[in-house]
Amino acid sequence: MPQSNKALRIVAANGEVALIVTLAVVIAVFSGLSEYFFTLRNLTNVLGQASIILLIATGVAVALIGGEVDLSVGSTVAAVAIPLIGIMNATGSLTLGIAGALALGLLIGAVNGYLSAYMRINSLIVTLGTLFLIRGGVYLYTGKRATADTAYLDSFFAIGNGRLFGILPYPAVIAGVVVIAVIWAMRHLRFGRRIYAAGGSAEVARLAGFDVARIKFACFIISALMATLASILLASRLGAAVHTAGDGYEFQAIAAVVLGGVSLAGGVGNILGVVLGVLILAFVSNGLGMINAPTEWQLVITGLVIIAAVALDSLKKRWR
Repeated sequence: MPQSNKALRIVAANGEVALIVTLAVVIAVFSGLSEYFFTLRNLTNVLGQASIILLIATGVAVALIGGEVDLSVGSTVAAVAIPLIGIMNATGSLTLGIAGALALGLLIGAVNGYLSAYMRINSLIVTLGTLFLIRGGVYLYTGKRATADTAYLDSFFAIGNGRLFGILPYPAVIAGVVVIAVIWAMRHLRFGRRIYAAGGSAEVARLAGFDVARIKFACFIISALMATLASILLASRLGAAVHTAGDGYEFQAIAAVVLGGVSLAGGVGNILGVVLGVLILAFVSNGLGMINAPTEWQLVITGLVIIAAVALDSLKKRWR
């Protein structure tokens, strides 16, 4: 066997190791290029910024592992912030505001899930449609104007801007706790294993007695809830419900998910790889900003990452 093929097989078989090495190389390279990159303040800032995409990517990953695609997450981020801020402004209650955001997020997830899982309409088409529908609705409702937070609740401000022990941003802490819970659930709960089964082969899962439609429906609910949580963090950071919030986040999330080793065909991947994928893209973006590289290069590199990750996914299938 040629040495090059053997090396590729090793990388494909140990995707998380390769991602850890890649992350270490990225950090080392940009640390050498900018004296301000490898500082506690910058590293923690990156973790705080990456937490929003991490939550969205986790939901997208669950859907993909279950054999479905959710492209509506970016628009969901913009939409659910509207009842969050509106209700808080009207009532002065953070609890009611979050309840309103969760209610709208659940509704979006339920619509996507019902059309895809029970009506059996291709989820790519469904969520592409809801992406535009929700975004258009946000523009119409807001008149393309941001809705400022006038309740000025300290508790709401702290969610997106506070720091644990004055060091670690709360968004990173919240995202970390949630993602660890999802990792545990996917690995150890019966429902997590059923998501893998439904994504790997829906027909085999049905023959095994699993309610595949319900499993896939739940995947969309999880994806929408993750986007809702990300929206709450983002709205807190911005201090407003912004109509352009989440624009393009779905593609950033998919890039991180595919880079993290989640198969586009479903049934393969894990959330730990997604975490590493998010961090790699976040540190690359931050590093390019540190060295004053044009913003366009971030798009170019993200595109190259997606192509490389999909190519590696194809190699994995070929070598199984």
